[in-house]
Amino acid sequence: MQRRSLISAAAAFTAAVALPTWAQTPPALPVLQVWKDPNCGCCQDWVNYMQADGFQVQVFDTGNAAVRKRLGLPDAFGSCHTGLIGGYVIEGHVNAREIRRLLAEKPKAIGLAVPGMPVGSPGMDGPVYGERRDAYDVVLVQADGTGRVYQHYAGNAAGFKRTGTAAEALPMAEAEVRRVDTANGKISLKHGEIKNLDMPPMTMVFQVSDPALLGKVKAGDKVRFTATKVNGAYTVTSIETAP
Repeated sequence: MQRRSLISAAAAFTAAVALPTWAQTPPALPVLQVWKDPNCGCCQDWVNYMQADGFQVQVFDTGNAAVRKRLGLPDAFGSCHTGLIGGYVIEGHVNAREIRRLLAEKPKAIGLAVPGMPVGSPGMDGPVYGERRDAYDVVLVQADGTGRVYQHYAGNAAGFKRTGTAAEALPMAEAEVRRVDTANGKISLKHGEIKNLDMPPMTMVFQVSDPALLGKVKAGDKVRFTATKVNGAYTVTSIETAP
């Protein structure tokens, strides 16, 4: 009996050693802390996605601009929410797969980022977007502040018609103001379709091109506005109360 037990134990040890690293029981994941605007629907969708993937998430509804700066992530890689896990910054709609890979590989880096808010990335892939998928990169932000592509995701947006160019006037969209964040130069809008951005109705936090725009409106106002992308960030360029 003793010899049989020793043989069984040896066989089990050999089988465990033979398993590749990814197939062995992974260690418990660290808690993922997330800073976001309380009115940003896509940020909450990303939090829900991470929780469904097995991450324990601690949320701070205080905005993310200050914490992004404190954690040393360059604004060029900025998005609508900032996370911290295992000492790494997670900026924007990063895929859970790449976060798990980051924690396993432990590179010398600040963290991962998906700059802007590409449609089709986790949290930006709800039914309101239909079948649209933009191509985007998960960027490894290195210790010196430069970035390299950690993972590329192909899109299908080539078949989607885009209206509005730099040479054309931006179309107006309608919205209700949910929150005005003067300190960080942001505004949360529950908006209708934004045609030049191919963006369906949703609630989202925007940058503003001029902080003076925020003095024209307050929470609860019905407004008309224009928006475009500036350095990868969705930005309100004009706003007025609706007649």
